[in-house]
Amino acid sequence: MNRYRKYLTPEDLLQEACVNYLQLQYPKVLFFHVPNEGKRTPFERFKAKVLGIKSGVSDLIILEPNRDFNGLAIELKVGANTPTLNQKKFLQDAETKRFKSKVIKSFDAFKEFIDFYMSRK
Repeated sequence: MNRYRKYLTPEDLLQEACVNYLQLQYPKVLFFHVPNEGKRTPFERFKAKVLGIKSGVSDLIILEPNRDFNGLAIELKVGANTPTLNQKKFLQDAETKRFKSKVIKSFDAFKEFIDFYMSRK
């Protein structure tokens, strides 16, 4: 086991489970995670801003169209955690680009959502 695993948060573990499911169940789907979370040094914050990092970008962006949408923007939250104002705005902005956006709070909810979305090809 990796010695850093103990530092993963509940949201990290949820995302790991979701990513593993995507890779196993839908191996041809193109998706990515934008690493917006975490603390950064002043230089790292400066560099991230210069390179175009955006506050509020969803945890998973899935570039897989179906008959209704161009793709998915998924924000993962665990327990009482809720999306920030910037995350809510990003989800709304994604909807204007015909991306289905959703806040998901469990692996079962993710699995149900992604399976339904993929069935609408």
